[in-house]
Amino acid sequence: MSRADPITTEVVRNFVISCAEDMNASLWRSAHSAIIYEGKDSAVALMDEHGNMLGQSTGVPLFIGAIDVCVRHVKDYYGDDIHQGDIFIMNDSYMQGTHLHDVTAIGPIFHDGELVGFGAARAHWNDIGAMDPGSTMSSQNIYQEGLRLGPTRIMSQGKPIREWYDHLKLNTRLEGATIGDLGAQVAAIRTGETRLGQLLSKIGSATYRASCQNIFEQARRMDKAAIAALPNGTWSREGYLDNDGVGDQPVKVALTLTVKDEDLIIDLTGTSGPVAGSINCGASQTESLLRLAYKTMISPEGAITGGAFETMHVVMPEECLFNAGEPSACEWYFTGLGLLADLFISCLSEAMPERSTAAHYGDSMVVGFFSVDPKRGQWISIEPTAGGWGGRADSDGESALINLVNGGFRNIPAEVMETKFPVRLEEFSMRPDSAGPGKNRGGLGVVRRYKMLEDNFGAIWFERSNTPAWGLNGGQEGQGPEINLTFPDGTVDHPLKMRASALPEGTIVECKTGGGGGNGDPMQRAFADVARDVRRGLVSPEAAKTYYGVVIQPDGTVDQSASVIR
Repeated sequence: MSRADPITTEVVRNFVISCAEDMNASLWRSAHSAIIYEGKDSAVALMDEHGNMLGQSTGVPLFIGAIDVCVRHVKDYYGDDIHQGDIFIMNDSYMQGTHLHDVTAIGPIFHDGELVGFGAARAHWNDIGAMDPGSTMSSQNIYQEGLRLGPTRIMSQGKPIREWYDHLKLNTRLEGATIGDLGAQVAAIRTGETRLGQLLSKIGSATYRASCQNIFEQARRMDKAAIAALPNGTWSREGYLDNDGVGDQPVKVALTLTVKDEDLIIDLTGTSGPVAGSINCGASQTESLLRLAYKTMISPEGAITGGAFETMHVVMPEECLFNAGEPSACEWYFTGLGLLADLFISCLSEAMPERSTAAHYGDSMVVGFFSVDPKRGQWISIEPTAGGWGGRADSDGESALINLVNGGFRNIPAEVMETKFPVRLEEFSMRPDSAGPGKNRGGLGVVRRYKMLEDNFGAIWFERSNTPAWGLNGGQEGQGPEINLTFPDGTVDHPLKMRASALPEGTIVECKTGGGGGNGDPMQRAFADVARDVRRGLVSPEAAKTYYGVVIQPDGTVDQSASVIR
């Protein structure tokens, strides 16, 4: 077997990451839908011929840990019937773990006639033919959620398979955007194929493979050393989602984490489910989330590769919210994952107090607007909303940041929204007093207020009012989410979840996301830090006095005599 020296290994390591970034740039430049080219609801990856991760890009990190599963499904299904120029797609919720909107495109990469790897690009398609345009909030089985595809060849040796393209067009309300976004995914894969070919032409496939094995082995050693450095022990946490979208009962999420020498055991026993609503999640995506939470706390400086996570072992009940099987609905699969991530991080915070991090606001907090009137133009705008992250052992939590699950996913900029859709963004601001008090306070949620300029439809999915972001080490919880829906006749409603509903012209939709939990006793927060927060409008004078014992005078200075002595 060929060997690769350390310098060549480092060149390959950085080259494949660069390849993935080029792939992502191609996807974003070519996509037709704003949720991809502005929102970045996508991820790309470069893998070896066995489906092991080599290079990944910025994007939705939750996707990365499950793309390798998709490659293996394609290999298992097609076997040796995989050829240069082929493209396969799939979106089955039980195979890849996500909802049907997330379509994964996969293409083999050959060099000198030999299979050397795969390129993959996953992207959110705005409409996949579900019972409602865009995302349905009330599905109760997978058949209501749209077109479902196992591994499917849509291009054969570089030529599109016409009947499959026609089939896709017949199962979406947005034919042009759907086929355009698929084309962007194909372009991303071709970009990876070209770039990797340049490297292979210089160093050859044998040296390339040897370098890959070195990269995998380094990741294994790094993970084992990181877990071995933790104290042995067992920690448990649980929390509750508001509901499953169709009923009003809270849904339990439970986690027990055990560190034993070089192994990390994650047990989800005690979690509810499967449930009637659409918050069920496929097992592969659940494991991907746990990998993401693991990476957040353990050796975050190392890239994710095929050698990572071998120290992590997941125990998942057969009947469980996070182990969905047919016919469970999975449209809002990520809802429980944000809570699961917080539970994981809180457990590990006990083993790693120097990295302790309070809970964050935790959900994607999705807002969607659309029109289905062909005369006025069919369109769909859907976006996540940022919120507050938990206070850390050494600093305040981040404000107005997308949740952990979504990474590089972004809301739609006001300029794009107002140019493309009849919706005006009237406010985008920090939400005062939403942060959990603490020595290191949580981050703030945001206020995002929209006005309908035409008769539209809207849909809302907000979570974590039952279990808002909790604090650690004496810190307090952040505020939960809030929706204020004001109709032109003055009627006001407060739905945290709303299925596609008519929004007449002039309707105001005000969305307030939650703040992060605090870390440490709020009474230990420095006077100067509290005063600065009040001057910036992040904390009100009333909250400063109530939670921090600090009295702020009209000129913004601290009244030392009236404040609680530290």
